[in-house]
Amino acid sequence: MNSTELLAALQAQQDEAAAQASELRDRMENLSADLTGTEARLTESAIARKVIAELGPTGPEPDPPEQATAYQAILNAFNQHPDQTFRVRELHELLGMPTDDPAVNVTRSASDAPPAKASSPNPREATTRNGLNAL
Repeated sequence: MNSTELLAALQAQQDEAAAQASELRDRMENLSADLTGTEARLTESAIARKVIAELGPTGPEPDPPEQATAYQAILNAFNQHPDQTFRVRELHELLGMPTDDPAVNVTRSASDAPPAKASSPNPREATTRNGLNAL
């Protein structure tokens, strides 16, 4: 190999190394920009979490919502089964309520009382359409 060929080979290696160095600098610039953006999002997230923690309730967790009353459970059963007619005893069985005579009689008498608030547009409709008033 003569000196001209050697110089040409060295120049090719230098050009290849320069291209690779340029490519690596570009990648480093892109990674640096991505890193800057990610760090900014981390900072914003930490600030948001701190603000929410400061504004949030400091006391104990609130009590869970009250369990539905028996009356509301009955209305819910009627609304879930709009085409079904229930006898009081069947309704008690569906809801897991006692089926002894005194408990059933209380439900019968309560079905004739005006409802406090029903989820049906017509509060009396749920009991009437299911035949509970007829018992």
